[in-house]
Parts: sequence; C-alpha cells; structure tokens
Amino acid sequence: MAKHQEISAAYDGVVELYASLFANRLETQPLTRAMISTFAELVRGAGNLRTADVGCGPGHLTAMLHELGLDAFGLDLSPAMVDHARRAHPALRFDEARMEALPIEDRALGGVLAHYSMIHTPPEDLPALLDEQVRVLAPGGVLLASFFGTEGPEPIRFDHKVTPAYSWPVDRFTELLTGAGLTTVARLLHDPASERGFLDTHVLARLP
Repeated sequence: MAKHQEISAAYDGVVELYASLFANRLETQPLTRAMISTFAELVRGAGNLRTADVGCGPGHLTAMLHELGLDAFGLDLSPAMVDHARRAHPALRFDEARMEALPIEDRALGGVLAHYSMIHTPPEDLPALLDEQVRVLAPGGVLLASFFGTEGPEPIRFDHKVTPAYSWPVDRFTELLTGAGLTTVARLLHDPASERGFLDTHVLARLP
C-alpha cells in the first residue's frame, strides 16, 4: 500500500474521535488562533480571498477561515474526513485531494493553510510538497504551515497517535520555504504540543 493510502486509511478509522478531540480545540489555544487570524488578515490585504485548507480534517478550520472573511474550501486525503466535513459544514466546499497533487490551477490562490497536515511527509519528500503549495499561490499569496517543532538539528520521526510523523527544527523548515521561493513573514513557537515536548510551531510565509 502506498504511503498516502496508508495515511488515508489511518485517518478514515479515527474520524469521529478526531473530530470530537479537535473541533473545539482552538478555544483553549489563543496563540494558534492569533496566527490563523493574522494569516487571514494578510490574505485579505493581498486581495485574493480564495484559500485552500489543505489537510482540512473535519473542516473546523475551513469554517474558521470562512468566518474570517476568506473564500475558503477544504481538501483532505481521507474520504471519511471529507464526508464528515461536508456534513458538519454543508455551506462549504470539501473535496478529496493529495497535497502532492492539488486539483487547483497555477497561481490561483491567495492563501494556503497547512495546519499540521505536512507532519506525515518524510523529510526527503517535503521540498516537492512545498513546491506544490507554491505552485497554486498567486504572487503575494500567503502560506501558514503549522507543525511539531523540535530544538534539535534534524527532523525527528515519532509514533504519532494516528500514523508515524515528523517534528522539524524551525530553522530547517524555513530554509525549505526559502528554497521553494517563499519569504518568511513570522514564526511562533509555543507550549509543548505533546508529552514528548515538541513545540507548537507556526510559520507564515509569502510568495513575492
């Protein structure tokens, strides 16, 4: 089974549990909310409101982006997650898609939100994944990537509760963003996101 099929099947099996755990999680995460709000403000300021929530899961952040004034839609690898998101947010659009092959035309979007959706990508595959996100961004478009951060020099593979994942040193991650043609606007690292002590990490970057 291909890696993306393994990830899809893993998330298909935990949809209701995942949705119950994360649907209201941002109510207790003011810093994360602030970064998403800043992302939305930057996208609105650039004038192109069309925004993809890639790896949208149950769709709660797609709905938040919509409430913040963006023309937001959600994409996810898991058919069961997409089905849940459509039922939970019937006024919004959700489709199945792989982050490595987005069904979006070149330079079409003002924003891409990748909220912990790149964490299962092996380090050697991340540059190509970032290139795909950049492909769909219009000039001036904004990417907000959130992930598990580590203070070590190299990415760390760990046993995520759903399927294996990677934490990243923020400097290494931002170097990859630069290599993809993006300019980093802001970085935020805050409270440990797990018992392993990884930091919640958010990086805002813009396409010149």
